[in-house]
Amino acid sequence: MNLDEVLAKLNALPPEKREAIAEQVMATTKDRRFIPSPGPQTEAYFSKADVLLYGGAGGGGKTALVAGLALEEHTRSLIMRRNGTDLEGGGGMIEEVLRFHGGRSGFNGSSPPTLRTDDDRIITFGGANNIGDEDKYRGRARDFLALDEATQFALVQVQFLMGWIRTEVEGQRTRALLASNPPTTSTGDWIIGMFRPWLDTTHANPAEPGELRWFVTDPDGNDMEVDGPEPRVMDGRTVQPKSRTFVPAKLSDNPFLANSDYAATLDALPEPMRSALRDGNFMIAREDNAFQVVPTQWIREAQARWTDRPPEHAPMSAIAADIAQGGTDSTILSARYDGWFDKLVAVPGSETPTGNEVAGLLISHRRNGATVIIDMGGGYGGATMMRLKDNQMQDVVAHKGAESTSRRSNDQQFGFVNVRSEKYWRLREALDPSQDGGSHIALPDDPELVSDLTAPEFEITSNGIKITPKDKVVALLGRSPDKGDAVVMCNGYGPKLQTHGNQWRKYSAEHGSGRKTVNVQMSRMAARKVRK
Repeated sequence: MNLDEVLAKLNALPPEKREAIAEQVMATTKDRRFIPSPGPQTEAYFSKADVLLYGGAGGGGKTALVAGLALEEHTRSLIMRRNGTDLEGGGGMIEEVLRFHGGRSGFNGSSPPTLRTDDDRIITFGGANNIGDEDKYRGRARDFLALDEATQFALVQVQFLMGWIRTEVEGQRTRALLASNPPTTSTGDWIIGMFRPWLDTTHANPAEPGELRWFVTDPDGNDMEVDGPEPRVMDGRTVQPKSRTFVPAKLSDNPFLANSDYAATLDALPEPMRSALRDGNFMIAREDNAFQVVPTQWIREAQARWTDRPPEHAPMSAIAADIAQGGTDSTILSARYDGWFDKLVAVPGSETPTGNEVAGLLISHRRNGATVIIDMGGGYGGATMMRLKDNQMQDVVAHKGAESTSRRSNDQQFGFVNVRSEKYWRLREALDPSQDGGSHIALPDDPELVSDLTAPEFEITSNGIKITPKDKVVALLGRSPDKGDAVVMCNGYGPKLQTHGNQWRKYSAEHGSGRKTVNVQMSRMAARKVRK
């Protein structure tokens, strides 16, 4: 029964019964520091979800909900903003919690700021401005994690912090609350993937606001929706699904701001901020920068073309490896069959500490004599290249993004500052729907891939097109754009197949090492046509 149905039943009662209920409610709540407002805030407060996304539009009462849950429902809470200084000052989260608390009694402003209440609740405030800062909270159990403006965090930070939600207090529930407006930069695009049944209007099985859905994480680290809370056996181990939901809230749901000037302030915002903060539109709130290398819409169209199997005519033509040896990054493999890109393979860097493991991955995933591309940046690719040569593997290409290139854009107007710039631009050209016959590229549905590909920008310099250096993309995303780099490399090398026959012939003419493979594959295609 939802709140409207409850209110309808209450209003249908005789006046004396309504008064009796009201008196009972007042007696029950007189000592509470926070009572949620009717509507979405109440629905979110009492939601059973393990992970709750709340908000969307500005002014929906996100900050108050965080404060109320920490003060009334949990014993050990961690409340965070990406930039910890945003917690302070007038209107900040710390002041909001202290306001509901009724003063500064029990508050210690030393790092980390902490409030200890008379009823033995501990509320800690923190920030994680840089990737790795979240590690300060390792091992510190809490039953409530609240991330204010969650889309400002990087996905890796969110996943790490959620890993420490637990309690030893009998009867104490645990939960994570992601309080957020829609993302306005690529950093927060992960929120769409995490809450796709509620946020993606193209989802095959959309969820209602407040509806619980259940998810597990597969062996590759990807979320997978399941049909209930029952434990699942995955890769030989039993995993317990976690529930998620999204409760949207808008300014009109907040009785304290609905009639203020805040509505006019939201109406006056330029797009895409108006769609993000006034309307809470997660899917179209982020507007592309005019100099974004790959337009977001082109990527969405490529994802819409994707099927769960490659085209029948297409053997694997290229497989690229963005290598991580140890550390927090992953080794990423991207395989391409003509213009169809397979789901990305991600293996933690701890499992690929040397070139032997990376070479083994490539050998096990390679098909049809595909061209192998190795990223030589960071000094990791050399050992893998040696192992592949030891195994007599042919058609192995070293991708050296920092090297210069004499190649030009398809329209011959521009050169490129370096190979990395050229390969990113090649993907833009391949995705361009205005080309002859349209684009035939099909990309897998992967939120991190979308963020990786939409983060870089370009500028026209005297030396040609220059793409945002990788270190600056890392600073923007808070992580390495390994998935995007792998797809860019996979697109940039190796032959094209039937969909782009002329490009095949051009590749054959320009790259002697690939000529035999191209001719053999084209002959096989012709033979199949004859047999038909």
